[in-house]
Amino acid sequence: MNAVENTFHGDIDYAMLHKIYESPDTEFNERRYSPAVCTGINIQKINGNPDLSKASTSYVERQNLTMRMGMRRYTRLTNAFSKKVENLAHAVSLHYMAYNFARPHGTLTKANNGRKTTPGMAAGISNRVWTYRDIAALLD
Repeated sequence: MNAVENTFHGDIDYAMLHKIYESPDTEFNERRYSPAVCTGINIQKINGNPDLSKASTSYVERQNLTMRMGMRRYTRLTNAFSKKVENLAHAVSLHYMAYNFARPHGTLTKANNGRKTTPGMAAGISNRVWTYRDIAALLD
């Protein structure tokens, strides 16, 4: 929550949704991995006047899935990892650079009358879709 406070200095409507999971069946869990079942939620106002009916984890869960699918280091139950935290930071940076500048997003493209559009273009900080060669040229 410090990141929110440090970024917006209290000038934000912010709520937190906490999911409550049931304890997994130990015998079943020892045989195979399966995610726990969500049995409830707790929504808490953190700052400002947020609309609690719109509090959701959908966006962050989708972003986490995109990271897991795009970087082997974040795949669940794997032995792939970065030996150095610096290597992990580089991998995450490359992932987000490609995600925001080299990968057109369907909803943004549709909203832009079919013109392939990246989040960087939608934010007005790029005027084109970058190639992976463009990104590689930025590296030291």
